Amino acid sequence: MKKDRRIKSDRDFQTVFKTGDSFANRQLVLYYLEKKEQKNFRTGLSVSKKIGNAVKRNQIKRYLRQAFYELDPLVKSEYDFVVIARVPITDFTFSETKASLLHVLKRAELLNKSRNKQSN
Repeated sequence: MKKDRRIKSDRDFQTVFKTGDSFANRQLVLYYLEKKEQKNFRTGLSVSKKIGNAVKRNQIKRYLRQAFYELDPLVKSEYDFVVIARVPITDFTFSETKASLLHVLKRAELLNKSRNKQSN
């Protein structure tokens, strides 16, 4: 995931939290906010110290960034996303993390319809 496609500022995080919508499963909470003028989606990741030590938290963030990178053609581009990891994700492999993220994106209807049918 390119750095220009990440949410870094506290103001942007708070905007997504306060004015956006959310969906969740047991492993992830996904907040999203539509931004019509944006041509690529942006992501912000939050992994609490409750999850584990720095090594584990960074591993989860790497998994989530890679999952967004691989799902890039499927995800609607005019959104900002903030993903919060929950404790059950600590034991997940990359493929399980990606499946969990895909599940939340599907529930929130944030996948492109035409491309989604092609991938199945």
